[in-house]
Amino acid sequence: MELVEVQKDGGVATVVVNRPDKLNALNGAVIFELIETFQGLGGDEDVGAVILTGAGEKAFIAGADIGELANQGVLDGKDNARHGQRLTTVIENLPKPVLAAINGYALGGGLEMALACDLRYASSNARLGLPEVSLGIIPGYGGTQRLPRLLGSGRALEMILTGDPLKAEEAAAIGLVNGVFAPSELLAGVRTVADKILSRGRTAVALAKQAVRRGIHLPMAEGLELESDLFGMVSSTEEMREGMSAFLEKRKPQW
Repeated sequence: MELVEVQKDGGVATVVVNRPDKLNALNGAVIFELIETFQGLGGDEDVGAVILTGAGEKAFIAGADIGELANQGVLDGKDNARHGQRLTTVIENLPKPVLAAINGYALGGGLEMALACDLRYASSNARLGLPEVSLGIIPGYGGTQRLPRLLGSGRALEMILTGDPLKAEEAAAIGLVNGVFAPSELLAGVRTVADKILSRGRTAVALAKQAVRRGIHLPMAEGLELESDLFGMVSSTEEMREGMSAFLEKRKPQW
């Protein structure tokens, strides 16, 4: 890997897009390396959670590489979109929680990468938006589909049709990000969240993510059926028995 770095520590893998001279913009090579990286982490039993961030102090991922987009036609434009969509789908479907540490600009494809993550945290200097219409194109890596599911169609259309970016605090106010940290505290803050998730049962966390990710696309009755199936699966694990025993032992003095 030349454009993506992976740092593993205590069950958490931090994936860093390492192209700071281009504000970590996504070209075909970066997307390919990210797909390979996340697929590998999905099967790594030593990793329980993943943090995605960008190198440097200016950008998480500033967007897709304009040099590549400017030369595309109908067929290769569709191919480029499907390549980016494959990456966001791999991130979204990873059987482990993925947290975005948005350390600066997250525009276009960068915001679409963050939208594929399970949780998003931003530094106070971050800017988040989908400015594609100002370039004469539309979001192509899942932004037109994931943003409305997260924020509702009205707020999503406002962001997409105007192309105006949001400040970090504005993004937090509408639920686009889960929290805001000072730039110097972002990675430590996101790591604290990741460690808290890791302290829970890994099977329970994985199945809870699956229930939400799959269920949001289902009618309520089918979603509830999915939930009951997954609840039954987790109820038979050693992890559940250990968790219940620890909880009951902790509560004994109160009872």
